[in-house]
Amino acid sequence: MDNMEDVQYYKEQLKRQEKLASLGLLSAGIAHEVQNPLNFVINFSKTSQKIISEINEIIEGNCDKIPDEDREDIVASSEDLRSNLEKILSHAERAVNIVRDILQMSRGKENEMLPTDICRIVKEYVWLSYHAMRANLKNFNISIKEQYAEGAPIVKVIPQDLSRAVLNLMNNACYAVWSRQQTAPSDYQPEISVNVTFSDTHFTIIIADNGTGMSDEVKQKLYDNFFTTKPAGQGTGLGMSITREIVETKHKGRLSFDSTEGKGTCFTIEIPITK
Repeated sequence: MDNMEDVQYYKEQLKRQEKLASLGLLSAGIAHEVQNPLNFVINFSKTSQKIISEINEIIEGNCDKIPDEDREDIVASSEDLRSNLEKILSHAERAVNIVRDILQMSRGKENEMLPTDICRIVKEYVWLSYHAMRANLKNFNISIKEQYAEGAPIVKVIPQDLSRAVLNLMNNACYAVWSRQQTAPSDYQPEISVNVTFSDTHFTIIIADNGTGMSDEVKQKLYDNFFTTKPAGQGTGLGMSITREIVETKHKGRLSFDSTEGKGTCFTIEIPITK
């Protein structure tokens, strides 16, 4: 590009960043407003579960007054209602966690290390990325295989930054499998695997896909600012450079990848454990 083209290109990138900053403020406002009704859903679900327990106690205390057939129907309906409430409560609490993460991203102090449930935050942002892609890419549907360490410790990270890194990698993985699917044979099954493990000294996040993979040229330019393989308007070219800074500069960790063109890519985040 000549100088004038360079100037215009960077102007467009800056405009995109300003738009993203505005969207961040808007997201924080929406998240704050959504949290209150979610709290009502959770509280009323818990209250309703208590009411069902009280009704069951009344039924058990009056078994001799209720025909067997009616009692069985009441008990079955009660259990169905309890099961539905448990599902409502579970999804509402998940939504609250997402809202909390969004607010934390917008309000978190820069570079503040906070005790964090790594498995939870990775899972939340993996699925946020998936649902965002489903909303924006036609016929997007993939298989996600997850494996999270059981009994993982709470460790200190910059949560709003780590979540952004996971989101960037997952977005790229989703786009890679979707892109391959557009020209792949009908038996191609797009798949992303997510794995979180812990050792005594560090934790590891692996996000792997069987998408388009990267050419040698893309590998060399991957972390360059404003480099993107996505069409105009779908990528800023800053995601991978930001992700690398988050992992290696802010968390003193290591970001690595292995990719084969036409077969897929695997990104690995390794971060020292700080409790």
